[in-house]
Amino acid sequence: MKKQGSFVSLDIGTTSIKVVVAEYYNNQLNVIGVGNEVSKGLNRGVIVDIDETVASIKKAVEQAEKKSGTKIQQVVVGIPGNQISIEPCHGMYAVASENKEITDRDVQNVFEAARVRSLPPEREIISVIPEEFIVDGFDGIRDPRGMIGVRLELYASMITGPKTIIHNIKRCVERAGLVIQDMVVQPLAVSSIAMNRGERDFGTILIDMGGGQTTASVMHDNQLKFVYVDPEGGSLVTKDISIILNTTMENAEYIKREYGYAIPEDASDDEFFPVPVIGKEEPVKVDEKYLSEIIEARVVQIFNTIKKALDQVEARELPGGIVLTGGGSAIPGVLELAEEIFEVNVKHYVPEEMGMRNPIFATSLGLIKYMGEQDEINLVAKKKAGKPVHEAAKVVPMQHKQQKPVQMQQEQTHMQQPEEMAENQKPSFIEQAKQFIQSIFE
Repeated sequence: MKKQGSFVSLDIGTTSIKVVVAEYYNNQLNVIGVGNEVSKGLNRGVIVDIDETVASIKKAVEQAEKKSGTKIQQVVVGIPGNQISIEPCHGMYAVASENKEITDRDVQNVFEAARVRSLPPEREIISVIPEEFIVDGFDGIRDPRGMIGVRLELYASMITGPKTIIHNIKRCVERAGLVIQDMVVQPLAVSSIAMNRGERDFGTILIDMGGGQTTASVMHDNQLKFVYVDPEGGSLVTKDISIILNTTMENAEYIKREYGYAIPEDASDDEFFPVPVIGKEEPVKVDEKYLSEIIEARVVQIFNTIKKALDQVEARELPGGIVLTGGGSAIPGVLELAEEIFEVNVKHYVPEEMGMRNPIFATSLGLIKYMGEQDEINLVAKKKAGKPVHEAAKVVPMQHKQQKPVQMQQEQTHMQQPEEMAENQKPSFIEQAKQFIQSIFE
């Protein structure tokens, strides 16, 4: 069973903050409101000024509320790929019920057992994504609930990130007066909407060219396998234009959007455009080919850096090729340049929703689709003591009954004192597992 209802996504980007209100029913995504505000307080995808970021979030939320006619209270937040770590994890739990039928509670307990591991103090668990369950040695099980068994095991992928980045995002969202419905790693969210199921299964590379950084990720077996972040993005292309042409960043951004092209051979040196130059009263005429050479130099550098990282994991050998998206990919010629450098098939993802036909909205829409398409087993895993961690977003005034996100609960667990841990369920999971193992060998 997949989620149905309304969701609100919050994409905190380096150059802009996007808030999208949408309904998700029967695999259809209907956008009912969008907010897009210039981002302040971020540098290369990382929050560096909480106050300015909060102010930008509030403005974007106000725009979305006005256009959708709703009051936004909960949001699905994207987590950037900076220093994301993906590692396998394993959990085991002895089925507690007398008839040995596996229930939701058993599934929650085996997830909790998989989360019990030693982490560096500067890192935090973002999510645990199941790969398969094993019941009494029988593997390949997607949903063990209702089955009879004594020992339940889980093999999953654990995604962790820098605690500083996660904490700052939580702090900004909460100070903006919002409740975090869930936190999703951005490459997972974008791949859910930019790739089809076959591409995610057989293996495909996703390159998201943002304003402050470019993120390359690999999806295989419907799992996120690799993430690499290059701290160069579209804003550096703008900065190059600004420095070389001696004009302001605002003028450089306008020039890039209106006249930019990524392949000099296809640009004209007979077509000129005016450039307001600092220190001169009259604009200077610059030909399109010269501008194209400036853009190409930076884009080639970004792609070559990513290519080296992908080759370390042999990602270019995957059959799905590359899906290119993000605001930086909107420059004409970038797609052809990517195909030339990566030497694989490259396709461009641009949202089709009315008013959002721009790749800058890929993450915003991906967050909503990822939430709407979560399998029931994932939703069960995010429950705590029988209460849901998140529900469909409430976009009308109502009482807050939202539970804290599972990431925040994990952070509190690390802060518990020894005597409090004695009452926590996690040691009991391990103890029951030990008792079960001992019973096997006795």
